[in-house]
Formats: sequence, structure tokens, C-alpha cells
Amino acid sequence: MVRTNFRLEKRGILGIAAILLLVIGLIYIFKFSFFRSDFEITDELGGNIFPSAILSVATTDAQVIQPSDSFYVGNPKSCISVRVKSRSSYTRVRIDVAETPFFSHSVSEFVLEKARTEYTIYPDIIWNYEALLDNNQACPISVAVTVELAGKDLGQRVRTFSVRSLNECLLGYVSNGTDFHDTGIFFAAYVNEDNPMIDKILREALNTRIVNRFLGYQNTKAGAVDQQVYALWNVLQKRGFRYSSVSNTSLSSNVVYSQRVRTFDDALESSQINCVDGSVLFASLLRAINIDPILVRTPGHMFVGYYTDSKHKDMSFLETTMIGDVDLDDFFPDEQLDSTMVGKSQNQMSYIAFEKSKEYAAKKYKQNEVGIHSGRLNYMFLEISKEVRRKIQPIGK
Repeated sequence: MVRTNFRLEKRGILGIAAILLLVIGLIYIFKFSFFRSDFEITDELGGNIFPSAILSVATTDAQVIQPSDSFYVGNPKSCISVRVKSRSSYTRVRIDVAETPFFSHSVSEFVLEKARTEYTIYPDIIWNYEALLDNNQACPISVAVTVELAGKDLGQRVRTFSVRSLNECLLGYVSNGTDFHDTGIFFAAYVNEDNPMIDKILREALNTRIVNRFLGYQNTKAGAVDQQVYALWNVLQKRGFRYSSVSNTSLSSNVVYSQRVRTFDDALESSQINCVDGSVLFASLLRAINIDPILVRTPGHMFVGYYTDSKHKDMSFLETTMIGDVDLDDFFPDEQLDSTMVGKSQNQMSYIAFEKSKEYAAKKYKQNEVGIHSGRLNYMFLEISKEVRRKIQPIGK
């Protein structure tokens, strides 16, 4: 009987101990998961940082990449964010971001108004713009972040990001697993009407005597705009540009999509262009002489358009990949021609190619006109206008 009571007491003690351990465990979990909220380093682009996207909006108010969370604080243009849960109303949070080769050390402080709410916080990122401009190949960086929430140190977290090449243009990204966001407007970043090399190209174009001056829409004479555009076409042909289909990047992701685009300087240095390179290069020259260009995109292709009048009533289009279809060195230089020469001059052949380019591009536009203006995936009609320039600025290099 005594032994039975002892066994019962022992079981009771063990039961109480188990309950106490359970309660202590629950308190521990509650304390460290609720009162000591953890945090994670997040972003919208699957751990990728695109220098072209950062540089092109650095001086504008544009927010092309939208936060996927409804509760956020800070500037989403920071690209790098921290997700943390607030404790009480008006919880104070301090975020320390360590230095990397692409940005300086920074400390940011915020107040989270709502209690027990998960926030996405965008701390200040002090970008090293020169490093972003010089990055010509994707490379990894370790981003280290320390968070202090309501005076409590939550420790440090480290996440590896991939800083993409300057030549990678962000085409779009997927948020919440299903929502696709088209960011084709970033193509405008590669249209660089401010490039210092443009003056040299315009001088070469004037030396051909095809036009005496570049007046844009100020010359209202019939065909004056097309003649100026042809002068630009001619000088690029004389420079020996060739078609090159390089457009793929090393990026492998189901979150973001990108395409390789040569900058103005890259295209001039290599004398190589694909459909996108040629379109943004030509659009740069058109903008420089005050003719309003249009980037037209169809699935797997891009060509350039331009308004032939200041009121934008009429348009023409060019297939820039045809610039390299004719090697002008195969034809007699203009200065060697006389009445005894048989054949066509360089300028004659260049003009034939120019007209064929217009004809081909116009046909492509007509075939895809509905899709181009529909806003559907892989279609685009992007005027490089003042409105677009208020959102996207040209990038150098």
C-alpha cells in the first residue's frame, strides 16, 4: 500500500515536472519568437542587384520596382530590405548595413506604427555609383545587416547577392509567385543622348554633305527629317557596324528576366550591334538632334521608330540590324567616281539599304501593331519622351 502511494506520488511529481517543463518551453518560445522578433534580409528580385536599374532612377522619383508588401517603410529604391515584426505601437528599429565594394556603411532608424505587424523596411543604401558603372560582369557580394528592435539587439544576418553587369537590362520580375511586372522602361536607360562621342559622330555625318545642319523638326521642308535620319544611318554604315546576336546573360532565375544590352560606348568600341543595341544606339543619336525616337518591341525582336513631325502625327521605322547588311568598302568611294565609272556609289548603296530598312520595319510594325499597343508581355511601344526622361535617366559607359 505504501509502495503504491509512493508510485502514485512519483507519477504525480513527474507529471507536474512535465507540465512545468512544457510551460517553461512555451514561455521560452513565446519570449524569443514574439518579444525577440527575428528578421530576414529580403529583396524583390531574387537576390539580384541591377546597376542599370539603380543608376537610371538615382536622380528621379520613379518607383519602377514596386514593394510586394503592403506594410513597408523607407525608400524602396534601396533594393535591399529587411523584414521584421513590430512589438508594440510605434516600435523603434535601427538597421546597420555593413560596407561592401558597391555601397558604404549606413545606419538607418525607423518607427513602426502598428503593433505586432510584419514590416518590410528599406534602409538607406549609400551606393558607390562608380563601382556600379564599372561592373561589367556579374559578381557576388555578402550583405551583412544588424538590427536593433525596441532597444534589443537581434544580432546580425548575412545574405549573398549577385550584382549583375551594367549591360544587363531588367525586363521584368515576378512577385508573390504569380504576379509579373514588366520593367521594359529600363531600355530607356541605354538611350544616351548625352554621350560625349555623339558630337564626333554628328561631325562625321555633316562631313558627308548629306545634310548641312541637324535642325530636328525646325526644318519643315518635306523629307527634311528623313534626310537627317539617313545621314546618321550613313555614318554608322561607314563606321563598319556589323550585326552580332549576343543578348543572353548568365542569369538563371524564375523571378527576374533580363537581356544583355551594349551601352553607347560598348557599341561604338566594338562596332557590333544586335537589334536592341542598334535600336538604343540609333535612338540616342535621334534624341541628340531633337528627333523623338520610339523603341518598338515584339517577341524576340526590337526596332526603332521616330516621329517625322513635331506634332507626332506620322511615324517611320528602321530595322537597325540592316546597317551591317552592306559593306560600303565593296563600292567605289564617292571621290573616285566619274562619268566613266560603272556601278553605284557608297551613298547610293547606303540609301538603298536605308529605304529597305524602313520598308521592312514598317511591315513588321503593321503585322504586330495590335500587340505592340496592347501592353501584353514581350510587346512594347516606348517613346523616349520628356515624360520618360523624368522617370529614367541615361546611364553612362
